[in-house]
Amino acid sequence: MRASLLALAIGAFGIGTTEFVIVGLLPEVADDLSVSIPSAGMLVTGYALGVVVGAPLMTAAGARLPRKTMLVVLMAIFIAGNLLCALAGDYTALMGGRLIAALTHGAFFGIGSVVAADLVAPDRRASAIALMFTGLTLANVLGVPLGTFLGQEFGWRSTFWAVTGIGIVGLLGLIALVPAQPAPERGALRGELAVFRKPQVWLALTTTVLGFGGVFASFTYLAPMMTELAGFSDGAVAWLLVLFGTGLCVGNVLGGRAADRALMPSLYLILGGLCLVLVIFTFTSHAAVPAAITLAAFGAIGFATVPPLQARVMQQAAGAPALASAANIAAFNLGNALGAWLGGLAVAHGLGWTSPTWIGAGLAAAGLGTAALSGRLDRRGHGGHGSRGSGASGGPHSRPGAELPTAPLTHAPGAGTGTHSIVEQKSR
Repeated sequence: MRASLLALAIGAFGIGTTEFVIVGLLPEVADDLSVSIPSAGMLVTGYALGVVVGAPLMTAAGARLPRKTMLVVLMAIFIAGNLLCALAGDYTALMGGRLIAALTHGAFFGIGSVVAADLVAPDRRASAIALMFTGLTLANVLGVPLGTFLGQEFGWRSTFWAVTGIGIVGLLGLIALVPAQPAPERGALRGELAVFRKPQVWLALTTTVLGFGGVFASFTYLAPMMTELAGFSDGAVAWLLVLFGTGLCVGNVLGGRAADRALMPSLYLILGGLCLVLVIFTFTSHAAVPAAITLAAFGAIGFATVPPLQARVMQQAAGAPALASAANIAAFNLGNALGAWLGGLAVAHGLGWTSPTWIGAGLAAAGLGTAALSGRLDRRGHGGHGSRGSGASGGPHSRPGAELPTAPLTHAPGAGTGTHSIVEQKSR
């Protein structure tokens, strides 16, 4: 079974790398294709919008297919998208390749989580899901920096050739190592749609959009901000991404533990902290050492948002894990698109390289406001859940024998994302 999980992790590694690596290559892409950096930044927005559309649509399209078959189809489409990126002769072709690859993102992680859980005994499901998401964590810590270095040394297309190769390895692994999987039960998708009648589900998804939009408004333009303002060389960007990735891994763990203890208070604190760090970043980004320190803090606090945001959606969408997970992937990536677009708009209008970070702080503050509204509805009794951690809010500790669903525990683009808090609960 470990080999089967390895095949899933390789696919996760490739998908995570292709999503984020473009951030470190914006200057090279812009120069080679004769477009502005804000226009190149739209490649982040385009990918995110592709995930927004693809997550629910591809999940629904594969509702009647055996899960292994659907994973193979998704990985084949992912390979085709990255191959188009590697061969792209102009901006339009590159955007098209990004969109094609993005369509597979949400469904792969959603269906892959279910498959990973089904490969092992019930008491090991959480560990199996965590092992699959190790690929995503490694994509942020290793794949993105190495892909950035490769693109800077040998041209940005070489990075997409490398990701295409990773996709092929993942595809062969899925075919050879993952056992046959049953098709989902008929009517399951229709039953899950009912959860979207709940206002609290929409408030939770809106908080995800705004909170993670705050992260991506600044992160998208990290490379030019570090080179143009902080004074780092182009070659240093890859190492800065390692620093950022290390921070996000730490933040993901700490955010998950905090969300387990007290979900809504943690969400308030983390979103408020994100707003504060982004404001500080606008000042420290003008000098190398303070910028690097703040960058690590930004990675930690930025991705500490993911476990509580994921847990909040899963909490409010109890009984509909598959579609809720796909919807939350869409929400994270809509936030990515919104943040990248607003940040690029500010730069294009001559507001400077710190303007995306100011916008990020504003989006984080708006997310905090939405979370506060949702928490207030909880206290009034409209949400049906308490404000403490999962155990006090209908999670696995609320009554004997209850446990969170093992179906898609999906993520934001990032390092394992919301999986941590749910995995840790199930491991207890």
